[in-house]
Amino acid sequence: MNADRPWWARIPDPVVDAVVVAVAAVDVLINLGDSSRLATVATAVACAALTLRRRFPLTVFLFTLPASLMVDIVFAPFAALFTLAERSRDRRLLVAAAFLFAAASAVPWPLGNVGSHERAWTLIYFFYTLATAAAPVLLGQLVQARRDLADRLTEIETAREHERLLHSQAVLARERAQLAREMHDVVSHQVSLIAVQAGALQVAAKDPHFKEGARTIRSLSVDTLDELRHMVALLRASGGRIGELTPQPTLADLHKLVSTSCIEATLTGELPSPIATPAQRALYRTVQESLTNVRKHAPGAAATVHLWHSDDRFGVTVTNNAPTRPSLPLPGSQQGLVGLRERAELLGGAFESGPTPDGGYRVTLRIPTDAD
Repeated sequence: MNADRPWWARIPDPVVDAVVVAVAAVDVLINLGDSSRLATVATAVACAALTLRRRFPLTVFLFTLPASLMVDIVFAPFAALFTLAERSRDRRLLVAAAFLFAAASAVPWPLGNVGSHERAWTLIYFFYTLATAAAPVLLGQLVQARRDLADRLTEIETAREHERLLHSQAVLARERAQLAREMHDVVSHQVSLIAVQAGALQVAAKDPHFKEGARTIRSLSVDTLDELRHMVALLRASGGRIGELTPQPTLADLHKLVSTSCIEATLTGELPSPIATPAQRALYRTVQESLTNVRKHAPGAAATVHLWHSDDRFGVTVTNNAPTRPSLPLPGSQQGLVGLRERAELLGGAFESGPTPDGGYRVTLRIPTDAD
């Protein structure tokens, strides 16, 4: 993974910070000259503050302003302004920071009586410095956009991989169902006939050896039917990993599902006990599909999974707030919510989904307490 990154992105952060401080110190030494002790202290503080620019970008930028006012330095405030632009999404803050830097650089020091001619040059120098300050701001915003794009591409690839996995599981489930039907319609029917005929022979036979042989055939046929029914049940089961047949998930797996959903999700509430297995599967699949949709269509949103019950109903409500980042259109079958609604109808329940007033989304599954 690191080999795919550009060489400058593989340089450790402490090394980059050391180089930035060193270049800022050289810039200060070149322009410090015979400045006062106060200016020397201000430039030293500005250079030292650059070591914390990743954690406190706005504070570090403010620490560079006194040095820019007293000494004609460029690198330290530019480095702080670039870091602030790279990490902040507030455009108004960035514009205000650029104006502050231009004002600190253009105002003459020490502050005192300034003639009309000097005021005109101060205004010209202010706009010149303001135009120059746009460079680190735009560069920082460009780096931020590139990082966001890389994160978005990673999310898209993860979503596509999840779609491929779901498609493979759906194909496997269809093949299992088809094979189960074939086994039930052909093999089970034939073995049942063998068991019936062997039972008739056992009753009608007079010879003890012949009677024992018929009994053995009937016993083996019955055992084969039991094994066949068990295999058909496994083949009809969906879910699980490709290439292996695992038990269907239950409510006991909800905590693991929520904790491994790769989003900020919390599980609250409780359900009555006991709950039939089909209802447990419907509740689990509702939570699974809802968290998947949050991850795909609401990047950065947090979700709450609330289990509830009343006298005649129980269910689950999954609510997420508004996404913090824009989502991209992703390919999908658009059948997830349809499948959840069908599961609810098979159990005599109800399924509801729709947006919330705050820009989020809510999914609710209601199941009667007498559902089996």
